[in-house]
Amino acid sequence: MAGSAKLLPIHEIALKCGIENEYLIPHGKYVAKVDLSLIDANKNKPKGKLVLVTAITPTPLGEGKTVNTIGLSEGLNYIGKKAIACIRQPSLGPVFGVKGGAAGGGQAEVLPMETLNLHLTGDIHAITAAHDLASAALDARLYHEERLGEEFTAQTGLERLNIDKNRIIWKRVIDHNDRALKNITVGVGGGLNGVERKDGFEITAASELMAILALANDLQDMRQRVGKIILAYNTDGDVITAEDLEVAGAIAVLLKNAINPNLMQTVENTPVLIHAGPFANIAHGNSSVIADRVALPLADYVITEAGFGSDMGMEKFFNIKYRQSGIAPSCVVLVATVRSLKSNSGKYNIKPGQPIPKEISESNVELLELGAANLAWHINNAKSYGMPVIVAINRFPHDSDEELAFLQQYALKHGAFACEVSEVFTKGGKGAEELSHHIVNACEQTSKVKLPYQDSDKLIDKIQCMAKKYGANRANLSPQALNDINDIEKLKLDHLPLCIAKTPMSISANPNLKNVPTNFDIDISHLALSAGAGFIRVYAGNIMTMPGLGTNPAYRHIDIDEQGNIIGLS
Repeated sequence: MAGSAKLLPIHEIALKCGIENEYLIPHGKYVAKVDLSLIDANKNKPKGKLVLVTAITPTPLGEGKTVNTIGLSEGLNYIGKKAIACIRQPSLGPVFGVKGGAAGGGQAEVLPMETLNLHLTGDIHAITAAHDLASAALDARLYHEERLGEEFTAQTGLERLNIDKNRIIWKRVIDHNDRALKNITVGVGGGLNGVERKDGFEITAASELMAILALANDLQDMRQRVGKIILAYNTDGDVITAEDLEVAGAIAVLLKNAINPNLMQTVENTPVLIHAGPFANIAHGNSSVIADRVALPLADYVITEAGFGSDMGMEKFFNIKYRQSGIAPSCVVLVATVRSLKSNSGKYNIKPGQPIPKEISESNVELLELGAANLAWHINNAKSYGMPVIVAINRFPHDSDEELAFLQQYALKHGAFACEVSEVFTKGGKGAEELSHHIVNACEQTSKVKLPYQDSDKLIDKIQCMAKKYGANRANLSPQALNDINDIEKLKLDHLPLCIAKTPMSISANPNLKNVPTNFDIDISHLALSAGAGFIRVYAGNIMTMPGLGTNPAYRHIDIDEQGNIIGLS
């Protein structure tokens, strides 16, 4: 479908949404960065409505959030409204791993999808370079202080940082799934090789710099946040920041161009802003505040998505992104699929890389009903934040009319403002016509964000609050977690919001507990500060910050044909 689409030059897409050429930084014919001076130029214009797209508990393949985010922007344009989509930039890890790219699909796809999924304008590579510069600076300072000893200050004019090599918390990053790099030893052999110590890699999307890029309001805000990043501790137990290491300015320089969001288009020539790509388990899982600020004065409706389910990216949108930006949505669209609800029935334990059982593709209302409680939970979770909730049932070819009718009735019975079948994959904007009218009506409702805890609440109480919100009896904190809480309180940073790092495959922190788990506890292993990004990571379960490739990775099917076209990329 995308191959037959007629793309417009990017300056024409910009003009459609009111962006003059002077604010464009072209990157070829179909991509441009948008200069941040546009935000100030439009500061007195009326703002459009923000629509937040989230989902029920997904299968490892995803349930079509991006497809529906893009499709809803097309749908609103189809009914005569002016709409822009704001989405995250794909990481190469999923692109070459199991999940594939994040351009959407069918008639609801960002084009050129190869450009989006592969490098785009280099923002993720800039984050990789900036992050690893800090790592190199740390090891260099450690090496020279150890090499020169007491003569260090006399020879360099610098005060010793006295880095504790066992408490360097800033790992290196790379934008690939590579489990072999998860735990490594650097400086092997010592001497000119540096100080030998244990280290490791995380995927670039897990970098605090990625979270900062997504949360910063402007270039100077980003620069200040970078300076607050905690890189390590000294031998007295005090923090060492990027400002202390005098590397913050250079990091900001490497990110100077990355802070400008990227403008592209959909199959139907609807404008899309792509910016930042933080994961939704260890970061906040949303596209950038800057993209929202650029888009809102340009459109009647801005459609943005949050990663994974409402217990993940949506929860983090409100507790982190909204708290920091003050930008609130007017409604929530909850994407659901028949296959995911059947998968949540408790009869299956689908894992990444495994095929969906064929029974799920067969019409079976009884099986669907077993898993439907998951939909009800996510509706009520979204409503608890003060928003009207529209359920979009992302239709797959094997879904029966009987199953779809059951889900529509079920969603309305359990509190949805509206529920419609979405056929944006096959029909584009026309496939979201009814959904778009519901969005317009929902955005006219009076809504006010309700947050589950206040900044002033005790840190331990915030943790217990969120555990109970997931349905747990309590959060059990390890001795390490209690020590971490004490350290954070000493730094007077316990007012920061929580970023619960847990599995997306269950409402609980146990991926094997499907549907709506009950009578369970959540075990908290440790906490970590993202002082620059402005949140506290709370680790519940074994959370991978460096994924590995499976037995059937997507890269096996990606190639270039004789005409130089990329094939097999999805």
